[in-house]
Amino acid sequence: MTRRDDRKETDDLGPSGYAAARLHLLTEGERPGPPRRAALAELTDDWLAGLFATAAPGIKGVSLVAVGGYGRGELSPRSDLDLLLLHDGSDPAAVAALADRLWYPVWDLGLTLDHSVRTPAEARKTAGDDLKVHLGLLDARHLAGDLGLTAGLRTAVLADWRNQAPKRLPELQELCAERAERQGELRYLLEPDLKEAHGGLRDATALRAVAASWLADAPREGLADARRRLLDARDALHLVTGRATDRLALQEQDQVAAELGLLDADTLLRQVYEAAGIISYAGDVTWREVNRVLRSRAVRPRLRAMLGGGKPPVERSPLAEGVVEQDGEAVLARTARPERDPVLPLRAAAAAAQAGLPLSPHAVRRLASLARPLPTPWPAEAREQLVTLLGSGRPTVDVWEALEAEGLISRLLPDWERVRCRPQRNAVHVWTVDRHLIETAVRASALTRRVSRPDLLLVAALLHDIGKGWPGDHSVAGEIIVKDVAARIGFDRADVTVLSTLVRHHLLLVETATRRDLDDPATVHAVAEAVGTQSTLELLHALTEADALATGPAAWSSWRGSLVDDLVRRVSAVLAGDTPDEPDPGAPTAEQERLAIEAHRTGGPVLALRAQTEPAVADEDAGEPEPLGVELLIAVPDQPGVLPAVAGVLAVHRLTVRTAELRALSLPDDVDDGSVLLLDWRVAAEYGSLPQAARLRADLVRALDGTLDITGRLAERDAAYPRRRGWPAPPPRVTVAPAASHHATVIEVRAQDAPGLLFRIGTALEKAGVRVRSMHVSTLGSNAVDAFYVTTGTGAPLAPEDAASTALALEETLRT
Repeated sequence: MTRRDDRKETDDLGPSGYAAARLHLLTEGERPGPPRRAALAELTDDWLAGLFATAAPGIKGVSLVAVGGYGRGELSPRSDLDLLLLHDGSDPAAVAALADRLWYPVWDLGLTLDHSVRTPAEARKTAGDDLKVHLGLLDARHLAGDLGLTAGLRTAVLADWRNQAPKRLPELQELCAERAERQGELRYLLEPDLKEAHGGLRDATALRAVAASWLADAPREGLADARRRLLDARDALHLVTGRATDRLALQEQDQVAAELGLLDADTLLRQVYEAAGIISYAGDVTWREVNRVLRSRAVRPRLRAMLGGGKPPVERSPLAEGVVEQDGEAVLARTARPERDPVLPLRAAAAAAQAGLPLSPHAVRRLASLARPLPTPWPAEAREQLVTLLGSGRPTVDVWEALEAEGLISRLLPDWERVRCRPQRNAVHVWTVDRHLIETAVRASALTRRVSRPDLLLVAALLHDIGKGWPGDHSVAGEIIVKDVAARIGFDRADVTVLSTLVRHHLLLVETATRRDLDDPATVHAVAEAVGTQSTLELLHALTEADALATGPAAWSSWRGSLVDDLVRRVSAVLAGDTPDEPDPGAPTAEQERLAIEAHRTGGPVLALRAQTEPAVADEDAGEPEPLGVELLIAVPDQPGVLPAVAGVLAVHRLTVRTAELRALSLPDDVDDGSVLLLDWRVAAEYGSLPQAARLRADLVRALDGTLDITGRLAERDAAYPRRRGWPAPPPRVTVAPAASHHATVIEVRAQDAPGLLFRIGTALEKAGVRVRSMHVSTLGSNAVDAFYVTTGTGAPLAPEDAASTALALEETLRT
């Protein structure tokens, strides 16, 4: 159907004709994007103008005005119609009747309508009282009626906006900041709100409003295209869901990507993140300029009075060769020659970050257009300036983003392009890959005093996940990439080897410390062999902490830190020549020994609950101490079914297991022979208060003797509380860790954490006829990462074929 056909059908058939033409336009699929939004707006304009002409023949002093997004001529499939019925106040009753004849046909079609009826004076007063109304009126567009009335309002509203800019723009900035705090950064969210989140469509509209004030303007490069991409994504979201929603939910991303002709949901998110990054950077630059202009306007009259008139001198303070500070920004000196100084971009960035100043967008743009590429390998100064930039702490983030906005980072580090704006579909990670790498460098900058080679620590922090842009194990891919990048940057062969080792093994310490038995010599020897030297171990220790802190709150705690510290001490001893051949389990505490003796004496479980509050991590962002629930100590005579019994009782009582360890405890020499299992778990109530220890013990006794039907109780509860719809978790994975221990077989379980998960695992291991010698359970966000050291009934490791079949059976159990 042609545009003329659309208009004819609308004229001939009224509301039903508009509805049919609208449906055809949205489903024909031939002109998505701006052409479809403009066509939908034009179709709606024609229909509303026809309604107005029919409802108000000959009426004077009234006009119909589109405002907001509709005023801009941008209608998404489920957008509201923002309409203002403007009148001169001469006949309010006739205007009220006209409004009814206009609004009801819109409602009858099921369209969402945001409407108002005002005189120009009322509209200006309301705009003066309500910033959001004023913003909507800046985009006012005439639809029908008295054109002079609409034009007069537009002129007055724009004049008011420009006259009131010193007051209104700070209000608008505060509104944007509050929304960003509430909605988060669009470019880092897995389920972003395309409109409200920082860097979204609301911020793009705010930048238009700033430009309309004539006080400042946003960087234009790429801004219109970024806004178009977000609008296209919203159009597709409306069509896929059939709802007026702006939130890009996980379960709808693949369909939205398909609607846009994109490869997959990750490609969609990456485009959205890139667009949001452009808008948020433009916003940062624009608001900085607004504040600079407002400050200068406030100071200038006083300076003129002091200086007796004339223009005040511009203050410029040197920061580095070719770089000065001016008006609170790092800018290029008048004598700077980017075309002759290839190190200048890094020198300017390092100087700005060291001074805690933003890098002027004009300076960055000039550097991007004129600076020559660095030679290969880089000169020593370039490498030193990169390390200085990375070691500058929190200011590094803004300076890095300024360089990235003009493409300088990808020119310096071509491999960066593969991780730029790359989403991480992991609940533990709060950043995209590129921002996580910068955040890791920021965290590492606080740890540089702990290492002898801070330059290697900072560069490893920047590049440790660079392999995530390639298929396969990102640590393996990263090792290959870093060898090339480090050589190009100018590190010598020995340093390249250290950097590649750090990247290859950046997860080694935390994974080993939380999933392996540190009392097993094989564990410590394997880490020592991978690390090689004391200095590399020192660097890897700091990198591990920086990486975890930069991942998110679920990835690091002082408990995990203490485990890593313990592992590092043991590995350091091995590297120094102390190589114990036999495990040396730590001596039990007095309380543990008391519980074990009591359990042996009574022949039943004995337990103790103790409240725990974890100390805050030594970090400025860590905040208050972490509430860690309680420590639950259980001693029970060694017998079959202990693990599923304890885990099941805790699940029945709605206790979440945060960490768990199980080990056999040697009794004192003066106690009769016997074996006692000690379980040291940290738990927290899902909601409500913790159960009493006596009740837990009574249920544990019943679970051990088989009179408590844990499976039935958990099934009843699951049936009573159906699972909520949400992001489909990846399937569980169970593997056998090769050569992880000389004394047991290590079975690793990675699965979505859920009530009763540990009970199901313990039950499956019992059915397989294996004995759990020890275990190490941890939860990272919504992910359970558990390691079980299992043996045969005689205490020997499982045969390889038995280990594989046990792991397979356990994985099949968890998948059902």
